[in-house]
Amino acid sequence: MTDRTTGPTMTVDGRSTRWDDHRAARRAELVRAARKAVHRVGPAVSMDEIAAEAGTSKSIVYRYFEDKAGLRLAVAANVVATMHDALRDAAQSAPTPRAALRAMVRVYLEMIEHSPNVYWFVTRTAIGGNGPGTDGLDPEAPLGAYLDSVIELVAEPFARAVHVPPTTAAAWAAGAVGFVRGAGEWWLAHPDGPGHCRLSREEITEQVTLWLWNGPVGVLHHDGENLTNNVPAPMQENR
Repeated sequence: MTDRTTGPTMTVDGRSTRWDDHRAARRAELVRAARKAVHRVGPAVSMDEIAAEAGTSKSIVYRYFEDKAGLRLAVAANVVATMHDALRDAAQSAPTPRAALRAMVRVYLEMIEHSPNVYWFVTRTAIGGNGPGTDGLDPEAPLGAYLDSVIELVAEPFARAVHVPPTTAAAWAAGAVGFVRGAGEWWLAHPDGPGHCRLSREEITEQVTLWLWNGPVGVLHHDGENLTNNVPAPMQENR
């Protein structure tokens, strides 16, 4: 059949569309089951344990994911998307730039503390490879995309606070993201802390926010005053 105005019309195969929808929904179910299995068992979870969590067989899991690396990659993409959305919502609901930074630090620490097994599975197992995986996908892709998008989120309140060019804000934000991740992973890996006295999540949130904010923000705010008076200026909090 040909339409004189638009040319040949495309016939949509309803069965194909329904199968695609079913396949996408089934993959999402298996990813959720894999996250639950990782949370319960740990990063070394087996495909048998994931299949059992999903209430199915390992062969069915392999029907939707080529191999375990493919399933890990799908879990990683799901986890980082969830974390990104939570960070964005926290930043947007904060009343001040510093509060936005604190909120993002707090959300990040809450999420990694809630399920350390899933966090380590994503950052150490699923995205720690070198180059493309066996399915042709880059195992670092989800984390790389996540870090890039989070850098944009963190740069925005910093740029609002000190009115710096976007490149300066992005450079600070990239360092801030690395700092928060490093501090958070250290905190997560040391449940007892030095002297068996662990910082609470709220305490580490405040410490990290203080270090990040009073460092570069204080320097940039008082840089002109320092140069004029040639004396150190106190680090004032920009609330």
